[in-house]
Amino acid sequence: MIDWIKSLPAFVWVEGHPALVGWLAAASVLTLILSAILVPVIVSRMRADYFMSDRDPERMFASQHPVIRWIGLILKNIFGIILFLVGIVMLATPGQGILTVFVGFMLIDFPGKRKLELFLIRFSVIHRAIDWIRKKAGRQPLQLPEK
Repeated sequence: MIDWIKSLPAFVWVEGHPALVGWLAAASVLTLILSAILVPVIVSRMRADYFMSDRDPERMFASQHPVIRWIGLILKNIFGIILFLVGIVMLATPGQGILTVFVGFMLIDFPGKRKLELFLIRFSVIHRAIDWIRKKAGRQPLQLPEK
């Protein structure tokens, strides 16, 4: 190997931490596999009119006991944050980074989320990818409101 490459700080760091690099590689492969399974499942189970009406995030578990409702909302947000962060990592590693970020983002509840969701879904690369997954699952394409 060329000597100047061996002197790069990143190369020196990798050589000095073989166990950590192995764990990071395993985590990367695991997130690739999980995102390849979970993202299509979540996207294909979305209602076609998901973006057509305003929704109250608490309505998702409205018929449940208040304790179950809050646990469900908390777990949904934690899962969304995890998917969002994993998607950001996958932007630089193998995986469906953009879709994973988008799906994680859709699960998180925060003020102004609706406007940001609609802004993002209107990017043709995201919309086409989601509709392609839905078509493969035998589902209708997503309906979007007029701008």
